[in-house]
Amino acid sequence: MKTIATEYRDRRHREERKHRLNREIMAPEVRLSGPDNEAIGIVSLQEALRMAGDLDVDLVEIAATANPPVCRLMDYGKFKYQEQKKAAEAKAKQTVIDIKEVKFRPGTDDGDYNIKLRNIRRFLADGDKVKVTLRFRGREITHQNLGLALLNRIRDELADTILVEQFPKLEGRQMIMMIAPARKKPAAPVKALTASSTTAAA
Repeated sequence: MKTIATEYRDRRHREERKHRLNREIMAPEVRLSGPDNEAIGIVSLQEALRMAGDLDVDLVEIAATANPPVCRLMDYGKFKYQEQKKAAEAKAKQTVIDIKEVKFRPGTDDGDYNIKLRNIRRFLADGDKVKVTLRFRGREITHQNLGLALLNRIRDELADTILVEQFPKLEGRQMIMMIAPARKKPAAPVKALTASSTTAAA
């Protein structure tokens, strides 16, 4: 009865795993380790399958290219579950950075500007990058200096919290600036020496 159950389990999982199990293993003998990874030694395939049946576990081919192949007695379903759980935990620890886009116009009024600026601050606080897009319409394209001034205003107001990854650049009828959260707080600016301060120090 155990053999029938094992063969059914083999067929069901054959397409979704990278190891050969049980009767899929073709080598006449294998280097075997037990459920706790303890070394058992080189045994015949039939003996290894018998031991797997007695323990109600799978015979799993771990290293197919070894001579003889290395196999282990284990509950393969439990093994796969633990692998998937580890992969899910590793994925959860990864930081996913999105790129948010906030659009402006050269004539954006102060009220709309402040709302959009708050959104940018929120995106940056969440760890996302922001693509600031300024769209020119019609003859507005002839006043690129207004658009540049607006993007520079945004950059200056956020200066202590951002890293500019792409300075304002014209692409077609759009001017684009890419900003990201600052990796660390900027160092305090060093006060420049002037002629008067040098004289005073002397």
